[in-house]
Amino acid sequence: MPEGHSVHRIARQFRLHFVGKRVSASSPQGRFAAGAAELDGHVMTDARAVGKQMFLEFDHERWLRVHLGMYGAWDFAGDITADATVLAANGRMGQTNQKGTPEQSGTPGELGTPGQPVTVDAAGEDSLHSIGAPRVARLRMAEQEKLGPGADTFPPEPIGAVRVRLLTHDTVADLRGPTACEVLGAEEVQAVIARLGPDPLVDPGKRSEDRFVEVVRKKPTPIGLLLMDQSVVSGIGNVYRAELLFRAHLNPHTPGRDVPEETVRALWRDWSKLLKLGVQHGQMMTMDRLGAKQKAAALAHREDRHWVYHRAGLPCRVCGTPIAVEMAAGRKLYWCPKDQA
Repeated sequence: MPEGHSVHRIARQFRLHFVGKRVSASSPQGRFAAGAAELDGHVMTDARAVGKQMFLEFDHERWLRVHLGMYGAWDFAGDITADATVLAANGRMGQTNQKGTPEQSGTPGELGTPGQPVTVDAAGEDSLHSIGAPRVARLRMAEQEKLGPGADTFPPEPIGAVRVRLLTHDTVADLRGPTACEVLGAEEVQAVIARLGPDPLVDPGKRSEDRFVEVVRKKPTPIGLLLMDQSVVSGIGNVYRAELLFRAHLNPHTPGRDVPEETVRALWRDWSKLLKLGVQHGQMMTMDRLGAKQKAAALAHREDRHWVYHRAGLPCRVCGTPIAVEMAAGRKLYWCPKDQA
């Protein structure tokens, strides 16, 4: 399932290429024909993400709410341009694809300072490997962000079961397989957002941190489940859950009310940092204190950029204890029985 960084990146693509433009909306699949008709011909005025949900506003006070769920994805085609914000932070991206698996070392702590060119992920997770001058391209954005074949004509024919197609004069976005896709009014949107926990990129202030701390510290629920509860905190999925808990040296079974306040606050601040880095890199980069070659390998290969996620049975990068795996909230939870005892 796409985690918060992916949805924020998708919303940013809409702000770059759709906001301020008149949009033709259709449902090639037919399942969203009535909703598409409500939006067709209107100007998109805003695009925002809250956790794993995205909201696209149109000029007649109607919003398209999308939750990608496990299988949803947006494909973009047309004049896909560089994101100036990301370029400013990272320089020119996507020019190399460095291979190799250097030895990993270090302990959980501060991630490296942003500013180095981002290496293309070998599995295509970083959507920004397609950026550069405006060009005709196909770009998939979800948890696995992959560049597809170039389109010879515009707009390209829909491929597969496209629930919604949003088309401007130079860019098209196709949505497939979402869990939720509906047209809402402003009050309905606010009601949805009100049910969600705080998102550090939406409200980075102390009020959000205090809200997160207050909720967690009242709950008898294990912290490993609370972090996946979107009413407690928005955007954290299976990867970030495992990595945040390891970075905090926190046993996932500890009841929220038993976690020290300073640890809960540190969790929130670490989530804020990792989320910003995820949006910046297009990857869930959670390793720390890596040299240049190690960082390049981590950005190029998913298995080299996480402390515990997807490492069941492999030695902990810090203590060597085999990483444990169990089911929690319907998803696999990875953790170190020693460092998170």
